[in-house]
Amino acid sequence: MSRGRGRAGAILRHRDAAPPPRERGSIGDNGGPPLDDAPDADGGWGAWVWSRAHRRAWKTPPPEIALRRLARAEALGMSYRAYTLEIMERGWYL
Repeated sequence: MSRGRGRAGAILRHRDAAPPPRERGSIGDNGGPPLDDAPDADGGWGAWVWSRAHRRAWKTPPPEIALRRLARAEALGMSYRAYTLEIMERGWYL
C-alpha cells in the first residue's frame, strides 16, 4: 500500500506531522504549570488546607515519643526539630 492512501497511510502521516510549536522552557522543564503563580496566594482554600496540614504534622507527639526522638536526635548531633523534619521528609527513622 502506498504511503498516504488508506487508513494506515493516514496514521503514518499523522505520526510524521510535527507537533505544534510552543515556547521552550529551560532544561528539565516538563511543560507543567508555573509554580510561582499559586492560585491560593491570597489565602484561599489551598492556604487553609496547607496551614491545617502543617499544624497536624508539627503537632506535639505523646511524651514517650518526644523523649525517644530527643534522645535519638542528641545521639546523632541534631536538634529535635531537625530530626523530626527528617522523619517527616523521609518517612522512616534515621
